[in-house]
Formats: sequence, C-alpha cells, structure tokens
Amino acid sequence: MTVVDDRIEMAEIGAKLTLDMMFEWLERMPVPEGIKTEIVGGHIFMSPQRNTHWAITFGILTQLSTRFSIERQKSDVRIDYPGHLNGFASDVTLVSEDAVMNDKGQWRHEDVEFVAEVISKSTATNDYGPKKAAYAAANVPVYLIADPYQGRIYVHTDPKEGEYTTESKYGFGEDIDLTNTLLELTLKTDAFPRD
Repeated sequence: MTVVDDRIEMAEIGAKLTLDMMFEWLERMPVPEGIKTEIVGGHIFMSPQRNTHWAITFGILTQLSTRFSIERQKSDVRIDYPGHLNGFASDVTLVSEDAVMNDKGQWRHEDVEFVAEVISKSTATNDYGPKKAAYAAANVPVYLIADPYQGRIYVHTDPKEGEYTTESKYGFGEDIDLTNTLLELTLKTDAFPRD
C-alpha cells in the first residue's frame, strides 16, 4: 500500500464513522481506571477524575437525592446528543421519571431534564462551547456548569432554537435557587472545593 492508498482508506472510514464504532475502539483500548472518556464533535477526550471534581459531582448528586430517585440520576454514563458525533458522559445527568432506554440500551437525550458539568482545565472549552450548544439543541431544560478554578457556577435555562436564553451566575458558597425550574430545589454550594 502507498501513502495515498492509506489516506483514501482512512477517508472512507471517516465518512462511515459512528459513535458506536468510536466507543467500541475506546473499550478495546487500555484506558486506565479513573479516566473519563467522551466524544465531542468527533474528537475523543480523556481526562482524569480529580478529588475536587468528584467532591462537586458528589455534592450535586447528594442534593438531587433528596428529591429524585437514584434510578433517575446518572454520572459518567454515555448519552448521545444532537450534532456531529456527540457522545457525552456528563458528570451529572437527571433523566425524567418516565425515561426509557433506546434499543441499544442507552438513555435518550430526549429524556434528560438536567445536566451538570464540573470544569476540568483540559476540557473546559467543551463544557462552555460545543456541549452547551448540544444540550440546548437537545432542549435540556437546565444546564449547570461548576467551575472550581473561578469559584463560579453558571446556570443555563430556557433553551430555544438551539440556544439557552437565560444565564445566571453564582459564586461558590452561594445558594443556587432552582425552585423555579423542574428541579424545584435550592442547591447549596458552600462545601464545593476550589482548585
């Protein structure tokens, strides 16, 4: 084979590439324990789980547990979202009470009611950019970004035509009033650590 033949073959594979193919490759790779993998816009991202990251994720899940069953709460579970090759493993996902898995045994983005992402330095641009756009396109009612580097939380609501129309900003330590959303709770952030 020549270099040209190799590139033609790679282009043909790229044209037929699916999220399932990409995740199958990832499953065969020796990805170390504690490394989160996601596919955003056809690009594979791997990031280690940090103590700060996990403490915030666990803090959110714990507070959701006061109102929602554990069966509705997901963390680092693959859900495919609108757009080109978007298979996210969000830090926190809440699915609707009547959510059902698709024929592949995956949760559907149509059933997602809430997503929270905790910023990592290496993947922050995804959470603020393409993932935010995909969540809005999927009409996820509430998208929360916790940024331990800034000590800030951003809450995006009211998705319309692929964009969130409302953004609220809070500092770590402030209570996040989500009582006017389908979550109907106040999220405490005083225990959220900073990086």
